[in-house]
Amino acid sequence: MRHIINFNKKWAFTKNADAVPETMPTRWDWVNIPHSWNAIDGQDGDNDFYRGTCYYAKELNKSSLPEADKYYLELRGANSSADVYVNGKNLAHHDGGYSTWRVDITDALDFNNLIVVAVDNTANETVYPQMADFTFYGGIYRDVNIIAVADSHFDLEYYGAPGIKVTPAIEGANAKVEIEVYVKNKKDDQTLVYRIKDAEGNVVGNITSDDTVATIDIENVHLWHGRKDPYLYTAEVALVAGEDVVDAVSTRFGCRTFEIDPDNGFILNGEEYPLRGVSRHQDRWGLGNALLPEHHEEDIDLICEMGATTIRLAHYQHDQYFYDLCDERGLVIWAEIPYISKHMPTGRENTISQMKELVAQNYNHPSIVVWGLSNEITISGSDDDLLDNHNVLNDICHEMDSTRLTTIACVSMCDKNDPYVQIPDVVSYNHYFGWYGGDTSMNGPWFDDFHATFPKIPIGCSEYGCEALNWHSSAPFQGDYTEEYQAYYHEELIKQLFTRKYMWATHVWNMFDFGADARNEGGENGQNHKGLVTFDRKYKKDSFYAYKAWLSDDPFVHICGKRYVDRVEDTTKVTVYSNQPEVELFANGVSLGKQTSDVHFFYFDVPNAGETVLKAVAGECSDESFVRKVDTFNEAYRLKEEGAILNWFDIDAPEGYYSLNDKIGDIMKSPEGQALFGQLMGGMAGKQAMGFEINENMMQMMGGFTMLRMITLAGGMMDMKFTKEQLLGLNAQLNQIKKV
Repeated sequence: MRHIINFNKKWAFTKNADAVPETMPTRWDWVNIPHSWNAIDGQDGDNDFYRGTCYYAKELNKSSLPEADKYYLELRGANSSADVYVNGKNLAHHDGGYSTWRVDITDALDFNNLIVVAVDNTANETVYPQMADFTFYGGIYRDVNIIAVADSHFDLEYYGAPGIKVTPAIEGANAKVEIEVYVKNKKDDQTLVYRIKDAEGNVVGNITSDDTVATIDIENVHLWHGRKDPYLYTAEVALVAGEDVVDAVSTRFGCRTFEIDPDNGFILNGEEYPLRGVSRHQDRWGLGNALLPEHHEEDIDLICEMGATTIRLAHYQHDQYFYDLCDERGLVIWAEIPYISKHMPTGRENTISQMKELVAQNYNHPSIVVWGLSNEITISGSDDDLLDNHNVLNDICHEMDSTRLTTIACVSMCDKNDPYVQIPDVVSYNHYFGWYGGDTSMNGPWFDDFHATFPKIPIGCSEYGCEALNWHSSAPFQGDYTEEYQAYYHEELIKQLFTRKYMWATHVWNMFDFGADARNEGGENGQNHKGLVTFDRKYKKDSFYAYKAWLSDDPFVHICGKRYVDRVEDTTKVTVYSNQPEVELFANGVSLGKQTSDVHFFYFDVPNAGETVLKAVAGECSDESFVRKVDTFNEAYRLKEEGAILNWFDIDAPEGYYSLNDKIGDIMKSPEGQALFGQLMGGMAGKQAMGFEINENMMQMMGGFTMLRMITLAGGMMDMKFTKEQLLGLNAQLNQIKKV
């Protein structure tokens, strides 16, 4: 019978070795798995996190293991390439940091053993990801197990998969469930016992067979219906010899149908089921990717509290435990591989192996409905090799899984007529109109245009968002990193995207702030701050509640701007979010009136004198806040870039003339401004920002940046340094150019 022994405790670790040790090291550091060596330097900015080969070593006495014919070392996540050594012998190499893989260590074991895992996150041209806006944390950051099995056992080497594959097909009120297993060294006297149990543990069907494929009918099947009813069955298969169970596997599964309609969006079990949700990166403040079960549980709780129905699990395979939670909680999932940003002709085999692992390991999860082929891979344009790579991946997905669809996340600048867009079954775009370029009003019309041009292709929005930290303003503007602008941005996007029925899915970028060590912006380096919740999960930004107002059925009311207490204006605007039809706001106990809203957003003008306690009431719900009148703006609310040479409020900006505080897109409207910008860009063309080459497409995306913000970003991401005198000189030149 199979035994799984956790192997996480007390590994010796070092960054400083240059060879596999012959004996157990005594001067290395002790760590427990999960572990990442970039948990701190991968989150502090300047793109200087350690990338190299590190070593983990652990002793194993064979007598501590249960008696078995075969022993496998299972690694559930080691980023990004790794080699396994037992007693100095190299047994296996694996490329890809986000999937499960196993190594047969049986023949290499002695009585006392030294197991060493060399893990490498060095930059290279063969293993994805290599270019992306997130930190590539090194380490063995998920569980390590030893699996002991008999000579006859369910396969542990087939792409890290569980050895069992369940395919339900709905037929009227019933389901026909095909169960396929992969068996190694099956003997003539061994049979397979198949069984299906319902959620209550009752056996609803069973069969005994010599075949590795069996079909069991479930009468009056209970469907898996997303958040409304995430009902799960369990399939169990035992390899039996006489009365003895030689090996056994089981998996939960759900019975459901779905389709993605270009006009009506996502349809689950014959009912329209709008997919409105978030993307999720898996990392945490101070931990990197080395998460524990309670961290995954907290994440899913927050996502469910918001009312989301879908998650895009970006940009790689996530922990099996999180997929399990998505099954249990009824979230509809987009799962993808880290084929991202930069197409590497030498990386094709790695895209294929990572895709096969993703599909094989996650086939049984009813939450997953689409396999993501790539993300923003055409940021530098597409070519024949890139297109062929995608056709190969698309075919692999359909060959391995005929029940699901394929998708891509297109970078905003990708021409909708590019043949790349025609490859998958459904398409989504990453658009940041209103943050990186353009304005918020451009989002909905862009999708209308795509839908009109390609009425047969389902279209969705795979990323949209803007950054917010603990900065505040009563007059927020694009690029100011205030919580107020982020709230405004998401109000506008919600109204545009959620009311377009044809959009098959929308995914906010991002649910949580996450580590991006190349970023030096917003006043807190090393992070992307587009999250609706902070990196440490301690604070839900106001925009979180904007989504809760639209998506959650749990009654609530929320006053925005709780961190924005000191205000200079005599009358201040206060926004309230609620999923209740009517809100009344009180200031120091005096009603400021009742409001109704069909968009769940309520706006009140509040007299601002002295100290004011605000109370919002919506049905049985209430929320309180506090504002205080001050004569001078509280500078603690104003963004000050860490290490900035100039901040925006230090810049001369004469009325009617340009300055460093103007958007690049506006400056480019003037021939003189265009010429000046061209001179500046001459020093940037061909350089890289976070690994992305600065090209014409990237320049277009920068149109929504202020000149100062773009220069600040260039300093952090491209290592281009500007002196105060240079910036003031550039601003003086802009001050001579009249605004168009």
